[in-house]
Amino acid sequence: MKIKILYRLSIIVLLWLFCITTIKAQQPAYSKLLTATVMDTWKKDSFATEGKPASRWTYDQGVILEGVAAVWKQTGDKTCFDYIQKSMDFYVKDDGTINTYKQDDYNIDNIKNGRSLLMLYRVTGKEKYWKAATTLREQLRHQPRTNEGGFWHKKIYPYQMWLDGLYMAEPFYTEYAMIAHEDSAFDDIANQFIWMENHARDAKTGLLYHGWDESGQMAWADKKTGLSPNFWARAMGWYAVALVDVLENFPADHPKRKALVNILNRLVIAIEKVQDKKTGLWYDVLDKPAAKGNYFEASASSMFVLSVAKGVRLGLIPKSKLSIATKGYAGIVARFIKTENGQVNLHGTVKVSGLGGKPFRDGSLEYYFKEPVIVNDPKGLGAAIMAATEIEMLSTLKQGEGRKLAIDGFFNHETAKDITGKTIQTHYVLNQMDNGGYSLFGNIFNRYGVQTSMLTVAPTAENLKKTAVYFIIDPDWPKENPSPEYILPQHIEVIYNWVKAGGVLMMFSNDSGNVEFTHYNQLAEKFGIHFNENKPRNLVKGNDYPTGTIDIPAGNEIFKTAKNIYIKEISTLSLKAPARAVLTDKGDNIVAVAKVGKGTVFAIGDPWVYNEYLDGRKLPDTLENFKAAEDLVAWLVKQTKK
Repeated sequence: MKIKILYRLSIIVLLWLFCITTIKAQQPAYSKLLTATVMDTWKKDSFATEGKPASRWTYDQGVILEGVAAVWKQTGDKTCFDYIQKSMDFYVKDDGTINTYKQDDYNIDNIKNGRSLLMLYRVTGKEKYWKAATTLREQLRHQPRTNEGGFWHKKIYPYQMWLDGLYMAEPFYTEYAMIAHEDSAFDDIANQFIWMENHARDAKTGLLYHGWDESGQMAWADKKTGLSPNFWARAMGWYAVALVDVLENFPADHPKRKALVNILNRLVIAIEKVQDKKTGLWYDVLDKPAAKGNYFEASASSMFVLSVAKGVRLGLIPKSKLSIATKGYAGIVARFIKTENGQVNLHGTVKVSGLGGKPFRDGSLEYYFKEPVIVNDPKGLGAAIMAATEIEMLSTLKQGEGRKLAIDGFFNHETAKDITGKTIQTHYVLNQMDNGGYSLFGNIFNRYGVQTSMLTVAPTAENLKKTAVYFIIDPDWPKENPSPEYILPQHIEVIYNWVKAGGVLMMFSNDSGNVEFTHYNQLAEKFGIHFNENKPRNLVKGNDYPTGTIDIPAGNEIFKTAKNIYIKEISTLSLKAPARAVLTDKGDNIVAVAKVGKGTVFAIGDPWVYNEYLDGRKLPDTLENFKAAEDLVAWLVKQTKK
């Protein structure tokens, strides 16, 4: 038995290494190149698709913007965020109303752009985005439903559920419910997938039919089952991506989470069986490769790559399935991505395919194969960009695999009321996307395969036992928290012993007047580090960025790619063995490292890699805090290897 297990593990490792080697050979980063194509194709804030010169609220744009958002989170590139904001601001008025949107249509496609609204709200805090998102949430409250509770695809398509609709609504519904604390909504969200699979899944192939008509009245519907005739690839692609996007924000302890994970795994098994062995791609109608007129389709192939790669990264799908995604991506690059006239284009996406309507779409093979296939369709581009961002992570994911980061939420525990009036923890927390959050820094750790979480109780030997990196930032004092939790001798003993045994400790301080120094220094001094309480360095006035800029000498052992960092109002460091400076400026110690036993301590006198200084919205692009954060994470991950 042990030999069999070891054999299987070795096969998985070899597959993983093969995948990484394959991806490295597939550079450049097509996520960025295709995003540049998006911005060049739709230069204006408005969004008009082929044949529709008037801009309107459409899900096509939402797919594009999710791709651009994925690149922004990976790079901190301001142009990406600005593009998303300007695109949504074209429609969303200051009072939160949405131009061209009509709730009374009860078109579930119109929910899709809500994810861009939620991201903008979470980053900027502007209430207009929340109001607009709440308008979409209100549509779902009143969306017509099947008798058991499934959302109709549109009011004009009564009693019909399409696979497409799960992608249009459920990821937004899940994220909104998470933010608004609508715990009861998660049952409804899970049921939409469960009911769809119950009705649409073919027991023999495991594939899901494009649509289901509960009434059985539509001409395209089988009179006995209510199902459409064929397995359209993009419909299953929508459903697959919806599952991984929902599970990313779905409560870990919800009783129906396991059902969603099982649905995803059944779907992956089914799409693996119909993946073309030679090209790694998928046909427009999945189970009929030899049918006259059938062809490899780019958007569906991208969606399958995205869902499998992301599912593996999130631990939802076995690692052995990763080859589905890497083979598929190689096929996309080989067949669909072409550089033409200095621009990288995506070929091979079917413009649209649906059921019913006028002229009537009967769901036959003849219908699917006659729909036009175009270059740079927004649905294909958005899916391809998201697939590329997932695949491009593979070269780093292995480095921190199995390691865990815990960000302190006990000594630093500031609270505030959120948009719903509920008191939540805020300031320097992982899931916070505004200026004071660490969501982007956390994303970098995730790209290195490190699992991230918050430790909201006091550190103990037990709860630090499986933690590779413990991150303490800016412990509270009474100005910030009327009942602060101080770092006490028992905590110091636990943390010191944990470091000595191999733990990696990050200590971020702040300037005097914004951090509790006395107890924090008692911990720091165990490692030869003292945060100075004298007048802080780099007192920047307004946007005088040069005052806050520190150059990094070539050959720095941590910051290998960043040439400078912006850091203002910083506490300098006093050091003694075993601590040593790894970055100095004008005679002051800025960054220090201490080796204690098998462990490592990193210290800096500012919380400097929170979102405000990583997301590109504030700093000039000549300042390289994002690169420095990537360098730091890469270095920290190496320190965790024993």
